[in-house]
Amino acid sequence: MNAVLGEIGIVLGILGGLGGLVSCAVGLMGRRVVFLEWARMYVYLAFGGALLAVIAMEHALVTHDFSIAFVAANNSRQTPLIYSITGLWSALQGSILLWTFILCGFVSFSAFYFRRRADDRLVACALAVSLVVVVFFFALMLGPSNPFVHTAAPVPLDGAGPNVLLQDNPLIAIHPPLLYMGFVGFTIPFSFAVAALITGRVNEHWLVETRRFTVVSWACLTLGIMLGAWWSYQVLGWGGFWGWDPVENAALLPWLTGTAYLHSVMVQERRGLLRVWNLSLLIATFSLTILATFLTRSGVTVSVHSFSNSGLGPTLIAFFGFVVLACVGLIVWRGDALRSVGTIEAAVSREGAFFVNNLLLGAFAFVVLLGTVFPLFIQAINGQAITIGRPFFDTFTVPLGIALLFFMAIGPVLSWRRTDNEVLRSRLGLCAWGAVVVVLSCVLGGVRGFLPLLAFGLGGFAGFVAFRQLYLAIVAARRHGLPFWRGIVGRSNGGMIAHLGIIAIAVGLTAASSFGQQTLRELRVGQMTSFDGHSFSLVSVMTFKEPNKSGYEAVVRVDDGGLFRPAFSYFNGDTEDVGTPAIDSSLLDDVYLSPYSITPASRSHGASAQMTIIVQPLIVWLWIGGFLTAIGAILAAAPGQRRTDDAPLSGPAGVSFEEPVSEGTTR
Repeated sequence: MNAVLGEIGIVLGILGGLGGLVSCAVGLMGRRVVFLEWARMYVYLAFGGALLAVIAMEHALVTHDFSIAFVAANNSRQTPLIYSITGLWSALQGSILLWTFILCGFVSFSAFYFRRRADDRLVACALAVSLVVVVFFFALMLGPSNPFVHTAAPVPLDGAGPNVLLQDNPLIAIHPPLLYMGFVGFTIPFSFAVAALITGRVNEHWLVETRRFTVVSWACLTLGIMLGAWWSYQVLGWGGFWGWDPVENAALLPWLTGTAYLHSVMVQERRGLLRVWNLSLLIATFSLTILATFLTRSGVTVSVHSFSNSGLGPTLIAFFGFVVLACVGLIVWRGDALRSVGTIEAAVSREGAFFVNNLLLGAFAFVVLLGTVFPLFIQAINGQAITIGRPFFDTFTVPLGIALLFFMAIGPVLSWRRTDNEVLRSRLGLCAWGAVVVVLSCVLGGVRGFLPLLAFGLGGFAGFVAFRQLYLAIVAARRHGLPFWRGIVGRSNGGMIAHLGIIAIAVGLTAASSFGQQTLRELRVGQMTSFDGHSFSLVSVMTFKEPNKSGYEAVVRVDDGGLFRPAFSYFNGDTEDVGTPAIDSSLLDDVYLSPYSITPASRSHGASAQMTIIVQPLIVWLWIGGFLTAIGAILAAAPGQRRTDDAPLSGPAGVSFEEPVSEGTTR
């Protein structure tokens, strides 16, 4: 029954997608509004079909319906409920189903959001483009990625269970869905960009229409990437969080181009510049989400983050190529209409800083893309397997990251069109001195090394600028009798909070990568050792047994304080053990205990444990920074009061808290 309901859902979904496409086409060609209204109903039908398929699969997983091959391969009777539920996205077919469900959700919300503008050709065309993507993913589930294929007879009494790495930490319940929401959400602004090219309405209005879709998608992608790094840190036992793995890079690429778009789109809205650049960034962001699916789910890359192989590779790469070629053709076709009405008048201006910022982000994305796909090209050409590792990425991305920190500091205080030196000194002087104090404090605290000191100094510089902007906005809100929180809501001020999150990530990343220490120690019960200012004693070695796993854990006391339990686990009778690290986190550093071997007591010797001890300074600021960045993005998506023309407004009805009203602006 589960399989039947699921297949009915997929059929309803693709019928809804195709029906919506036909209705959009007839309505656009014949200018018949009723067909455009029907298109929205078909979108809801597609969403209902996807929802039915998801419910059927989740019910099959929770009830252990091993008559479905996907359930038999990714679930067992011993699998805990939470990991039975997350089994939906633990392998290829289920992850495509989840992707399609989230996609239909975004498209349905978009159709509802613009329901009063069904006769608008731009909106109708954007809906049609979104439906093309919907039909493509439903077609995958009708063909090579059908999640409801029946198990070959006889039906097994038990299943194989999820990959052991996918049932060892509850982060797996939220990391993939958030990542998919980030990927899929960019479909809406991409569809409007393509619709603007098709209809010729390439002015700035469509940017405003889709801004919140873009910001929310970017926030979800930010959280998804951060939680993925946290999962890697908590589960894999290597003490790291980012290894420039192909799957990690695949998620980072659309984040970089999406970040560039969020900055440069402000230049187009305000000055009408960078039209081709913004269209290209949106198209690149969407295309890179398809490339990410190819890298993650096709089996062409070897990764600890990839848990499935398939024959989907040619289909996904063909769709990727179709999107890129079609969109490039549309940009060339509309070349004359896309010419900007003006130019960047001065390098020292807000639009100038945003342009350089985007060049840096574009270069960053190119380096990551090159390092990720170049080994695939070499292997495809001559069959030789090569690996591009951390030294390549660090060589290019570290200086780019340093430069981005600098422009993160100066960009927010620059005026549009041009900024004179006196204004620049008045806005940056105190913040620059604050950065000097940060560097001197680091030196006095024992920090050494040019790059770490430069990163900390620029992080302090950018942080003081962000706090200054927020302070001025809050003061302006209070001056006009509004609550202080109005000073942190809106695009620019929410952006400042996101900047603070990025700065926290940069500081944590710099500290952990520059000053982390590691050692391998053996402890016996009652024995104490010390390392890098911390003490460790082995209290006991214990065995444990749970429904889906059993194993040994070492009970370790850290700094005469709490007890931590690094462990080895055996899942469902698997003879291969899985190490689970234990982590003592604080704002100053993490003490990371990764088991190397755990030996229980016997007649001939006492209990002992060998473990890798890693001390990572400030690494918790990575996770704090990730959450702060996402919060800033959500605040940036919230409506804020804005100026209605190019002149500063002073009355409460028109005041903008997105730029400090107490400062003059050079026009």
